[in-house]
Amino acid sequence: MMASRWRAWCALPLSVSNAVSETPVSMLASAPSPSAWFTVSNLPVWRESTWPRIGYTSCMSMSPLLLALDFIGTFAFALNGALTAVRTARLDIVGVVTLGMFTALGGGTIRDMLLDDLPPATFLDWRYLALAAGGGLLAFALSRRLERLAMPITVLDAVGLSVFAVLGALKALEMGFGVVQAVIIGAITAVGGGTIRDVMIGRIPTVLRSELYAIPALIGAGCAAAAHSLGHQGTVAALGAASVCFVIRMLGVRFDLHAPRPPAGP
Repeated sequence: MMASRWRAWCALPLSVSNAVSETPVSMLASAPSPSAWFTVSNLPVWRESTWPRIGYTSCMSMSPLLLALDFIGTFAFALNGALTAVRTARLDIVGVVTLGMFTALGGGTIRDMLLDDLPPATFLDWRYLALAAGGGLLAFALSRRLERLAMPITVLDAVGLSVFAVLGALKALEMGFGVVQAVIIGAITAVGGGTIRDVMIGRIPTVLRSELYAIPALIGAGCAAAAHSLGHQGTVAALGAASVCFVIRMLGVRFDLHAPRPPAGP
């Protein structure tokens, strides 16, 4: 019995091969393509987001300059978030480092969750975690001295805001999302971490009540999406869009500009 079953299984590939070779060409041409097999609703669709990835660069290749700016922004966000924890909430070392890491990595994590690109790039490249933790520890250890460097930290924070907004928008576009969705994703990437930070310390997010912060991110992401749609997809276009966001942000800091507010009551 077992021997007969074994012979039947061994003959199966041969019989299938013969059946295919004897099938008329017209029937083969009209057969559905393999890609159509995955359109059936009860079958899982093999999406690009399920492919193995190593860091953020697998979805969209970044130049060394953009990657360096991305790292600088991650470190600056962690530093700024941890200093906010020290100044406002008076947290211990665990709270300071945690708040710094949420500030630096929260926006990118939200971005990847919205794009269904899991696990998030943060957990696939140890350098992001190391930079975020390092920024939080540095802020905890040198908080008093770093208070004197408020403007340099603000400049680095503006760099991070610009790069995060542009790279978030470009990642959404590379994954097939529309321009409007890419602009929203870029802005969320840029301001999401700071929003999480403010919520965790129990205050209204800064981006919703003061400073010119979300508007530069939206403009920078919009410039990146527009350039991408026009066929300009290189490093120069990305840096140009990030520069627009950076200039607007720094003008807001220099002249103390704020987003429009409703008129005051009588």
